[in-house]
Amino acid sequence: MTTSISAVDPFSSLSSTTGKTTTALSDANASQDRFLKLLVAQLNNQDPMNPMDNAQMTSQMAQINTVSGITQLNETMKSMVTQFTAMQTMQGASMIGHDVLLAGNTLTVNAGTAKGAIDLSGVADKVSIEISTPGGQVIDTIDMGSRGIGRHSFEWDASKYPGTTNPKFTIVATNGGQKVSSTALARDTVISVGTSGSEMTMQLKGRDAVAYSAIQAIL
Repeated sequence: MTTSISAVDPFSSLSSTTGKTTTALSDANASQDRFLKLLVAQLNNQDPMNPMDNAQMTSQMAQINTVSGITQLNETMKSMVTQFTAMQTMQGASMIGHDVLLAGNTLTVNAGTAKGAIDLSGVADKVSIEISTPGGQVIDTIDMGSRGIGRHSFEWDASKYPGTTNPKFTIVATNGGQKVSSTALARDTVISVGTSGSEMTMQLKGRDAVAYSAIQAIL
């Protein structure tokens, strides 16, 4: 489940996390206290003719200390991850209203215009963008001419697009008649940020929320 930034109180999250960590540490200390009480009871009731070996007692104490230390370390790391996610979400709020690029060939129509980008792996002497309906029917073609290696933006006049669903685009890039590998990049606007588990997510205007790691560029 994704939580919107408007519903996230990072300070509350930090307080809750601190409380959980304190409880976990208390539990670890309680376990250590129980062990020490059992050890003392064992020493008080041991056979005087066959006392506990010092090495054995030292080994048991080392084991309980190791377990207690690992437990405290795990809880500390969980706390740090939660706090980092809350802080990242706060910082991510500054991205609201910005356009971003992510891998995909679905166009978002905004005020009669749709924008996208392509990433070419090599030089291409002919590049065109085919705009199609979600069903695959080509409705328009954008001639981009020759392009060099790297990322290139394009814009399509969608004022006459009759569909109610987002159109798609296909890249046709060649050099000397040979196909040039390319990657389609969708462009959309961030309208809110939130968290899903331990990862920051971004709700985009024309599609479902995506993980922050899926964003390839902030415009």
